[in-house]
Amino acid sequence: MKLLAVDDARARMLACVSALPAETVALADSIGRVLAEDIVAARDQPPFHASAMDGWAVRSGDAPGNLRIVGESAAGHAYDGAVALGEAVRIFTGAAIPDGCDAVVIQENATRDGDTVAVPAVAAGHHVRPAGGDFKAGAALLERGVRIDPWRLSLAAAAGRAELSVARRPRVALFSTGEEIVEAPATPGPFQIYDSGSRALAALVAGWGADVSRAKPVRDDLETTIQALRDAQGDLVVTVGGASVGDHDLVRAAAEALGLDLKVASVNVRPGKPTFFGVLGDGRRLLGLPGNPASALVCAELFLRPLIAAYQGADVGLRMIGARLEAALPANGPREHWMRARLSYGGGFVTAQAYRDQDSSLVSVFAASDGLMKRAAGTPAAAAGDIVEVLPLTRA
Repeated sequence: MKLLAVDDARARMLACVSALPAETVALADSIGRVLAEDIVAARDQPPFHASAMDGWAVRSGDAPGNLRIVGESAAGHAYDGAVALGEAVRIFTGAAIPDGCDAVVIQENATRDGDTVAVPAVAAGHHVRPAGGDFKAGAALLERGVRIDPWRLSLAAAAGRAELSVARRPRVALFSTGEEIVEAPATPGPFQIYDSGSRALAALVAGWGADVSRAKPVRDDLETTIQALRDAQGDLVVTVGGASVGDHDLVRAAAEALGLDLKVASVNVRPGKPTFFGVLGDGRRLLGLPGNPASALVCAELFLRPLIAAYQGADVGLRMIGARLEAALPANGPREHWMRARLSYGGGFVTAQAYRDQDSSLVSVFAASDGLMKRAAGTPAAAAGDIVEVLPLTRA
């Protein structure tokens, strides 16, 4: 199987994934979940003409003038009656506009004297929120496939929803491989390093809306790796390390022992060339990521995030933006390169500066980065000020 371009590899992976069944959750539990239904307004919002200010509800044709006060309209308690010629109603923000009135005079512009109030001239509709001004009955408010955030939750609540139908969270099983990996707080040997990649991936996967289980690192032994794959229960199994073809890279061989149908053997990308994907004999999907942390995290953005989105019926596209290059870059080689970069915002545009050292083992560079700068295979040298494509990273 040939080395695949990034877009082609992603397409092959996504062809193996479909949206999971829906489930109903309470509105309060829907943050981060992906809608499995369209939300349609059952009634107008607001359902009545409402005051935008505290003041006096009047007939615009009566102003200016001294008007007789006939009642009060408060939020949740409307004035019961129609306002006649020469009358006014005390009104508060959010309260229903009484029948017969078409304007509100704010209280600072009116003068009350006992049972009358003097008001200046006012135009019809002044400080009035029209019925259906936010949305009307039958309006499409939210489409299936969008992820619920606090603002969308507010809209669903305004539509009177107490529950939502959302896609089931995909279950992702994750583990690292390699004799050199040790899990903190264990003391590493003189030639061992702490496992940082799988910890970061677990946090990313959870943030992308999946339920994640992370097992302890697996040593470089074929039978042990086979058993770890067999034990990793989920819709998607993600391994970190052992993805290449060296003597100590055993994940593919272990997967083949479990009936792997290989869909992507490797990707024409830097970093992350050894990334592979396939379907195990029991139907579980398997994404094999390289062991170097930067490689694993870059390929998680390029492939793992879209896969998790596909399981939830959400948009699988990469949300790229254009940025001005802060400093010149040399021509790119034969592999598509995703460079860790610092982004600056100001002057109405985004500026990107690629870090000088792009070694795939450097966790510190990734921690300082705001985005991944895409450089297509064979791209010529770029000058400062040129526009480049950037994938912003979600930072807290």
